[in-house]
Amino acid sequence: MRTSRWKTAVLMVGAAGASAQTPVKPMAADAHPSFAVATIKPHDPDSNRQGFDAVGDRYTIRNQSIVSLMTFAYSIHKHQIVDAPAWAGTERFDIEGTTDTPGEPNLHQQQEMLQKLLADRFGLRFHRETRELPVYAIEIAKGGPKLKPAANPDAEADQEASSHGTEVTVTITSATMADFILGMQFFFDRPLVDRTGIAGRHDFALRYTFDEAHVTDPNAPPGLFTAIQEQLGLKPDAVKAPIGVFAIDHVEPPSAN
Repeated sequence: MRTSRWKTAVLMVGAAGASAQTPVKPMAADAHPSFAVATIKPHDPDSNRQGFDAVGDRYTIRNQSIVSLMTFAYSIHKHQIVDAPAWAGTERFDIEGTTDTPGEPNLHQQQEMLQKLLADRFGLRFHRETRELPVYAIEIAKGGPKLKPAANPDAEADQEASSHGTEVTVTITSATMADFILGMQFFFDRPLVDRTGIAGRHDFALRYTFDEAHVTDPNAPPGLFTAIQEQLGLKPDAVKAPIGVFAIDHVEPPSAN
């Protein structure tokens, strides 16, 4: 079984078997944390763990490239990162560190920490442009959306996913459309653009087959595109559209620990 968890709005991939953690008080909402200390090492090829995890003041990242770190830190798709050297998408790193601020950081605070780390330790510099790229525009399907208002709208967005064979189940709770787009970017081969106009927070439940060509179960769920339309009342439309990109000016291997 392959599982993922977006704990405190952080995507965790392949971290099955993690032990339960004692709840930690959230970081102050107006805090702007950095890493007090961070150790960066090449990823251990014998480890199958990957993802991002925040527990208290400890932050762990496994098996991530510069490109994948940027996708999380800036809520973008990998195709929105241009002019990067090839190694930035292939070399993988493990990062362990502690925050300089008490409490468990929320999604946006974790993103801020990673943005600072990329600049300080990888020398990342970029400028923003707008380019026309192939995207999936998420629109409201015929019949209207089938979204449930969030059961706990005051909670942080949270995502869990698991797979069994070719079947994937994704649950995203207390999520805005922007949160939904961020979580689902990892499942698509193009950037996603929200054209629904849907406001507020909702609970999303999605069950789909990611490899329809090898499905043997006649009762298997549909493919991702059909599942989104049938189960959520949304429709990914393949189009070309102007979208913001991050053009890399400079990036280098990480500085010494």
